[in-house]
Amino acid sequence: MEEIDKVFERLKKSDFRSRFTLRGRELVYLREKGIDTVMDHARAFVEERLAPADPPNDGKQTPMRNHPVFIAQHATASCCRKCLMKWHGIPAHAHALTDEEKEYVLSLLRRWMEIYL
Repeated sequence: MEEIDKVFERLKKSDFRSRFTLRGRELVYLREKGIDTVMDHARAFVEERLAPADPPNDGKQTPMRNHPVFIAQHATASCCRKCLMKWHGIPAHAHALTDEEKEYVLSLLRRWMEIYL
């Protein structure tokens, strides 16, 4: 796992990753609910959709809209195990995410969403 600052620098150079922004109802939702509540949702999404060694529908489990966390996951390349491997060096399908790996993903998501507060 890389240092978060270095990851964000690499993500900025990706045309695909850098086009994700919070706006509309997802932005309103984040601001109304607050970062702590949204991070509770993020923790549940990561645990359910990303943490298992072989998540159901891996690569298609994270929608592109309807929750700020989903957008943040795509922006930070933490949307599926393949992206976690490619961008963050976390092996795909080798093991369930460790607590440390889950906290790393949550740190990425929080940092990205805090830009919009």
